[in-house]
Amino acid sequence: MAKVIVYSTPACPYCLKVKEFLKEHGIKFEDIDVSMDREKAKEMIEKSGQMGVPVIDIDGKIVIGYNVPELKALLKID
Repeated sequence: MAKVIVYSTPACPYCLKVKEFLKEHGIKFEDIDVSMDREKAKEMIEKSGQMGVPVIDIDGKIVIGYNVPELKALLKID
């Protein structure tokens, strides 16, 4: 199974959508609240080149935003 990290904030509606999508498809993920963890926020910016959330790291491949087609392709979901 893919290693999935979701960089998010509690106030972000698209972050919630991404996490709901992953849960609906039985995908386990690590949820990192970048509003509470400055080091992880820095890590997210280094990986994605941006400060906006959500940023999803799937086995080292970065998805920015709630991009369902890209999430499905990387997670091999029909």
